[in-house]
Amino acid sequence: MTGSCGLDSVGGSVVTGPSCSDPVNGPVPTGPAPLAALVQRACAATGPDAPLADALEDAAAPRPHAERAAALARAAGLTPGEALRAARFAAAADHTRLAGDPGRARALLAGAGAHPASHHVRGLLALRDGPAPDAHEALLTAAALLAPREPGRALDALLGAAEAAWAAGDALGYLDALTRIPADVPDRALAQYRDGMCAVLRGRIGEGHALLRRLLGSAARSQDPAALLRSGAAGLVLGDLDAACRAGVRALAAVRASGADALLPQALEHLAYAELRAGRHARARAHALDGLRAARRCGQPNAAAHLHAVLALAASVEGGARECAAHADAALAGAAPHGLVQAATLATWAQARADLAAGRSAEAAARLDPLVRPGPGRGHFATRMLAVPCYVEASVRAGRARRGRGADPVADAVGEFAVWATRTTDPQVPAQLARCRALLAPPGEVAGRYEEALAHHDRAGGDFEHARTRLLFGSWLRRRRRTREAREPLRDALVAFERCGARAWADRTSGELRAAGESVEAPDPARGADPLAALTPQQQRIARCVGEGATNREVALRLSVSTRTVDHHLRNVFAALGVRSRTELARLLDGRR
Repeated sequence: MTGSCGLDSVGGSVVTGPSCSDPVNGPVPTGPAPLAALVQRACAATGPDAPLADALEDAAAPRPHAERAAALARAAGLTPGEALRAARFAAAADHTRLAGDPGRARALLAGAGAHPASHHVRGLLALRDGPAPDAHEALLTAAALLAPREPGRALDALLGAAEAAWAAGDALGYLDALTRIPADVPDRALAQYRDGMCAVLRGRIGEGHALLRRLLGSAARSQDPAALLRSGAAGLVLGDLDAACRAGVRALAAVRASGADALLPQALEHLAYAELRAGRHARARAHALDGLRAARRCGQPNAAAHLHAVLALAASVEGGARECAAHADAALAGAAPHGLVQAATLATWAQARADLAAGRSAEAAARLDPLVRPGPGRGHFATRMLAVPCYVEASVRAGRARRGRGADPVADAVGEFAVWATRTTDPQVPAQLARCRALLAPPGEVAGRYEEALAHHDRAGGDFEHARTRLLFGSWLRRRRRTREAREPLRDALVAFERCGARAWADRTSGELRAAGESVEAPDPARGADPLAALTPQQQRIARCVGEGATNREVALRLSVSTRTVDHHLRNVFAALGVRSRTELARLLDGRR
C-alpha cells in the first residue's frame, strides 16, 4: 500500500518519524516495534506483506479508536488473504464509527465487501442516522451471520437490534431481538436484563421487576458503558428514577474514559431523559444540549431527534412556548422519516404540555388523543402512559370528558393509567392518578381526591407536579366560588412554579390568583411593560386567550364562563386598550412577547 506515512485513513497523522522519502527498509523486527516505525515500513511496502500487517494490527490494539482504525486500514491494504483483508477493513470501519466519523466508516466498508462483520457495522451506523426499522433488520441479519464464528459480535448486534426496535416503538421486535440472545449467555447482568425486560413486556411484572432490581445491584460495580446504560434503562422501567440517574452519570463517565465519541450522544441522552423524569429539568436541559452538540459533531441525526424531544419537554416547564415549539418541531422532523416513535411521542407530549401552560386545553387534548387512545397513531409503548395526566387535564378543561355518558376515552385512559401505576415505583404516579380521578370525580368527591393527591406529593417531593395539582385544586375551588379557600393552594403553586423556573405555569397561576381576588406582584420590568395591566383579572385572561386566536366560544369553555360574558368583557377590553379588532389585539400582545 502506498501513500503518505500519516495514518490518514481517518484524517490525520498520529505519529512522527522518518519521512516517506527516506524509509527504513528491511524485514519486520522479531520483537515488538513501535506503531510509528511500523507505519513507516507500511509506507515503503510495494505489495502485500502479511507479517507487517499482523504487526500493525497488534501494535494498534491499545491505541485510541481513530489511531487504531487508521492502522487497521493500512494493515488491511497489506493483507494478502481476501477474507482477512475484509475483516480488517470492517474492524477499521467499526473503530472509525466509534471515533465519531460515520462518513469515513462507510468509505472503509467498501473494502469489507459482504463480510459478516460489515453487516454489523452498517446496522450500527443505521441505528444512529437511518430509519430505525432498517437498522433493526440489518442487525438481526448480522447477528445470524456472525453467530457461528463471532458470538460476541453477534450478541452486540442483537442488542443493537433491540435498541432499534425500542426507538421505533416495536415492542414485538424488541422482544424478538432479546429472546434471540442465547440462554447460556455468560454475562449474568445481561441475562438479568434480557429476562427482566421480557418478563415485564409479557405482563409478568413481579418477576420482571425482581430481575431488574438484581441487575441494578450487579451493575453498580460495572465500568462498561453499555452495561451501565442498560442499568439506567432498568431503573426507568422500574420507576426508580434516582437509580436511573446514578447509572446515567456513571455511564457518561465511562464513555468519556473510553474515548468512544460515538457513544457520547447516547449516554447524554439517557442521562438527560432520566433527569427529566426525576424532575431535574435544568440538569436535563444542560446534558441534552451537550448531547445535541455531540450528536451533530458525530453525524447522528437520530440521537439529535431524541435530544430535541428532551429539550422540548424541559422547555415546556422552564422555557417559553417558542423554545418548546422549536425543539419539538426539530424532533418531529427527524423522527418522522426515520420511524422514531419514542422521540415523536415525547415531542408531542411536550407541545401539549406547553399548550396546557398557556391555557390552550382543546389544542393539548387534540395532540394527545391519538397517542393515548387505541389506533394506528398510538404513542410509544413505554412512554405513552407518561402523557396521560396531561391528556386527562386537557380533555376535562376542554369539555371533552363525557363523565359517564356512554364510552369515555378519558375514563378509559385513567383506568389504564391506574393499572400502570401498580407496575411502577415512580414516586409521582400515585399523586398523578389521584389528580386524574379528581378531575373526573363528581363535585362531592373532588376535594377529597385532590387532598389525596397532595398527600402523595408531600411524600414524593417534586415541585413541578406538586404545583400542578395545587393549581388545579385552587382553580376548581375558585370556579366553585370558594375564593378564600382557593388562594392558599394557588399561592403555594405560584411559589413552587417560580422556584423551578416554570414561567408560563407561574403566569397561568398568577391569573388564577388575580381572578380569586388576590393581589399579585406586577411582572418584572425586564420582561417589558404589560399593556394589560390596566384591565381586570378576568379581562386579562380573556384578552390573552383572544390574542392567541381563540374564538369567544373557546374562551368561554376555557374559563368556564358564558359566551355572553366573554363578549361583554371583550368589548371593554377593546375600549380600554384602544384597539378595534381581534387582529389588532393579537398584534399588541405579540409585540409584548
